[in-house]
Amino acid sequence: MPAKRDPRAGFLRAVAALVTLAALASCTSDGDDKGPDDTTKPSPTAVRLPPVHSGFDYQIGGPYAPPSGVRVVARDRGADPARGLYNICYVNAFQAQPGERDDWPDDLLLRDKKGKVVIDADWDEPLLDIGTPGKRKRVAARVDQWIDGCADKGYDAVEPDNYDSYSRSHGLLSADDALSFIKLLSAHAHARGLAIAQKNTVELAGQRSRAGLDFAVVEECGAYDECGEYADAFDDRVVVVEYTDSGMKKALAGFGDRLSIVRRDVQVSTPDSADYVRRTR
Repeated sequence: MPAKRDPRAGFLRAVAALVTLAALASCTSDGDDKGPDDTTKPSPTAVRLPPVHSGFDYQIGGPYAPPSGVRVVARDRGADPARGLYNICYVNAFQAQPGERDDWPDDLLLRDKKGKVVIDADWDEPLLDIGTPGKRKRVAARVDQWIDGCADKGYDAVEPDNYDSYSRSHGLLSADDALSFIKLLSAHAHARGLAIAQKNTVELAGQRSRAGLDFAVVEECGAYDECGEYADAFDDRVVVVEYTDSGMKKALAGFGDRLSIVRRDVQVSTPDSADYVRRTR
């Protein structure tokens, strides 16, 4: 889904990244009463990575015939992949969809000290509680079923959204919680023969190897001057979605010959919608 951030100065981004990295460096174990995360990983299956600097379309708002020149397409897990293309399967892994809140056990919804569920107000999505190894495993077991569905449909990769949900948790979750959780998803995706993407979260791009992430799906890195950090971390294996003309212009000016970049409308609409926007220039 579209990135949910206010404009930020480069200095503040740098400070946030340093704080995050310092916190990660200090975390040697999870240290709670439910024991450590399981470090036993399934034997990985060879995965196919997306082509670099290729035609890309972001269709998580609904599938449609890919435009000419598209080689990589991202679609929601409920949709079928596009025949003959590199297909990325979108799953909302760190938050609950508004209509699926009741599908989750109450104790897996993140709650504040008053017992109130913590909500991502921009999208009316409850945050999932990945704050302990035990809860991470339980949430992962559910998300793994979606990953299995992506693999069974013939997708090439999976895109777990809201990796940065800890930044909206009012301090209840940490970057290390997010990293520990996505490692579980990475292991399962690889065991099913799927590549796995980092979604946004530039402050954790330097942790990609530790997280087991293969490429990046990035929203508005042009608008926020972050494309270079992703490009460096993922060796240019980055697909970019911009939602404004100014962001698109900046992304193309700096990385149009290196990354896969598309301009979409913020609702990622289908062509039959009046809101539909898709451009590559």
